[in-house]
Amino acid sequence: MIRLDLHFELDYQIDSPYGDFVFSIQPAHTAAQRVLQESVVLTPDVPWRSETVASSRNRLLRVRAPQGNFHLTYTASVTIEHAVGDPAFIEECPIDQLPVEFLSYLAPSRYCESDRLTPWAEAEFGHVPPGYARAAAIAAWVQRHIAYSSYGSTTQTTALDTLTDRVGVCRDQAHVMIALCRALSMPARYVTGTDYGADPTKAPDFHAYVEVYLGRRWYIFDASGNGIPMGFVRIGTGRDAADVPFATLFGQIQAPFAPLVRATACGGPGLQLPVDVGRALSTDGDSAGCHLAPVAA
Repeated sequence: MIRLDLHFELDYQIDSPYGDFVFSIQPAHTAAQRVLQESVVLTPDVPWRSETVASSRNRLLRVRAPQGNFHLTYTASVTIEHAVGDPAFIEECPIDQLPVEFLSYLAPSRYCESDRLTPWAEAEFGHVPPGYARAAAIAAWVQRHIAYSSYGSTTQTTALDTLTDRVGVCRDQAHVMIALCRALSMPARYVTGTDYGADPTKAPDFHAYVEVYLGRRWYIFDASGNGIPMGFVRIGTGRDAADVPFATLFGQIQAPFAPLVRATACGGPGLQLPVDVGRALSTDGDSAGCHLAPVAA
């Protein structure tokens, strides 16, 4: 079992009479991921509420704050028990057996133009055996060919843009992998979390990674290659970044500082520290659908 302590701080300047905020920063509750405790501290001390989207299990923190400075501190302790599979035995799910609620993850979306990439994806990855191996090959290709740079993209950059420019941040790398997987009829979704294990010389930040539906589980892939997937805490899932922004702001609001983000792994009896492993990791499954690949404890 993995346990991580999270600490987030966000600052805003509200210039309108009030500002409305919808934050997606609370970890999801899943069969494998549990939030043991959490706290929300707001300055000024205004009311807030947390709501869960039933279809995705995304949790949204909603706040209305008055004009002036606004500060949010969020802390949580989270445990994760991964399902661990042998990549050699994880196959693709036939389309006719795919749960209906996951069909949308085969379609193109705002930032993932998969319908325009099928011929290229088939030429590049068609020779790779279908299943986990093909998804892993796509992730490896993105890591090799899309350079990571904080200045290489904007919030409007799409997967096609990134494939052309060959540079971007984790958000862009995730979009490319998702688009290529969907182009090859593999359901893929965008996941937000924290960048546990990333370069310690850089300021920690929120992270974007990918889950691909194989067998009857969503398996984790880090298209950036910057973090340690065993230490990723799932916050939100969606078709792409448009579905799960960390913060949606309504009003005349500025963010004068970058978010403060910390994810600290805890040791102790029954706990292990996140490490890189050559196995398939999942924190989300489905009781129906395709044959489940063998997993180990």
